[in-house]
Amino acid sequence: MIFGGIIPYIPQYRVINRSRNSNGFSTLVCLALLIANILRILFWFGHPFEIPLLIQSIIMIICMLVMLELCIRVKNEMLHSSSMLAPPERKFLDFDMDYFWKWTDFKSYIQFLMLFTLSIGFLTNLLVNSVYFVEALGFLSVFTEAMLAAPQFYRNYVNKSTEGMSLIMVLMWTSGDLFKTIYFIARDSPSQFWLCGMLQVSLDVAVLFQVYMYSSNQNKILK
Repeated sequence: MIFGGIIPYIPQYRVINRSRNSNGFSTLVCLALLIANILRILFWFGHPFEIPLLIQSIIMIICMLVMLELCIRVKNEMLHSSSMLAPPERKFLDFDMDYFWKWTDFKSYIQFLMLFTLSIGFLTNLLVNSVYFVEALGFLSVFTEAMLAAPQFYRNYVNKSTEGMSLIMVLMWTSGDLFKTIYFIARDSPSQFWLCGMLQVSLDVAVLFQVYMYSSNQNKILK
């Protein structure tokens, strides 16, 4: 259970590392999971839950940082190899919203995440006794995770292709989210849990449909 959440990303990591191309994977997936799990850890201080789930969130954050570092490194390799001129550097401290989460150095992502964690952590420390704030924190965590597949869906839609995206990763997303949603319903969990679970499964299925829909495009390219 603790390591189950990171398993779908192993095949995607291998695809990127082998092909030295990260265009098929949206790094916004990393953003969604990093934010969701940071919020979940902060939620624990106001509403403690099972320790294995807390450890799972910590491990997922580490996993997403590893994925993100690979994507940034590979993307920089691609930019430098395709141009004789060094591409302009984009950093978090430039505070340019046009390049949010499109920075060229890994340190910028760490700086943003540290600022986000410290800011929300400070608010949590002030409002930890407020039931409304704590529950809102928990809901935002669940909802952000539910929207996990949305960036990948959009990336596929823009590219009109799913090339570079690991199908195994999406199949694991779907099976894991389906199991989780059924578990929430069976355990009579709060409605936001299973509603967000159903949203998550719907997005997973939409991404799987894109694999079928864009397969003809990929076949034409191969021909």
